[in-house]
Amino acid sequence: MPSSPISPSSLRSDLYATPDDEPCPPLVIPVLASLLDRAVARNERPGKSPEADGTPPPAAPPPPPSRIHAFDSRRVPDMSIRSFLERVFRYTGAAPSVYVVAYVYVDRVCRIRPGLRVTQANAHRLLLSAIVVASKFLEDINYRNSRFAEVGGLPTGELNRLELELLFLMGFKLHVSLSVFESYCRHLEREVSLGGGYQIERALRLVCGGEITGKKKGRAEQPNQSAAHVL
Repeated sequence: MPSSPISPSSLRSDLYATPDDEPCPPLVIPVLASLLDRAVARNERPGKSPEADGTPPPAAPPPPPSRIHAFDSRRVPDMSIRSFLERVFRYTGAAPSVYVVAYVYVDRVCRIRPGLRVTQANAHRLLLSAIVVASKFLEDINYRNSRFAEVGGLPTGELNRLELELLFLMGFKLHVSLSVFESYCRHLEREVSLGGGYQIERALRLVCGGEITGKKKGRAEQPNQSAAHVL
């Protein structure tokens, strides 16, 4: 059953307060939002199928329909993807690398679960869940789910459930190798070029050119797990 939408009306007013010294959102946020907006438009075109982007997705056992549609909202959220990501940054301070890894997770789950496509109805909830998982994977210190839920306008129990759904959809494969991380950074940089030729900010470029310093280490990804972008 579709779940409750993310809506500003469900958020506490004190979270809307904008401090004078509010940090500027990293460039990865508008770039990722632009990429996702195009993916949503492409996925919602009439007659869109998983094979329409030219590369058939790898075979995978279909998950139960309830899991595929767990991220669907009853109605389209009245906040753009960019505004939503900027809000998450403003009140959680998640590092630029968290958004890159969240992008990896969203793209990964769409590749291994062809029935799941990013749409207006699920983009916000899917992103929030991916950001929570990526933050826990990369950062030693982060907010509790209750904070992310409050920022995202969801009950804590519902965000907990969505986080678990995402983990099962990905088969709990959270590790992101440095080569894959750099591949997704380059993909975001190409998106910047399409949008006006700007350069990804220095902070993101340093992350992409350096080392992922996540607290959780995993096995290196196998060659057949190289990046194949769906979004």
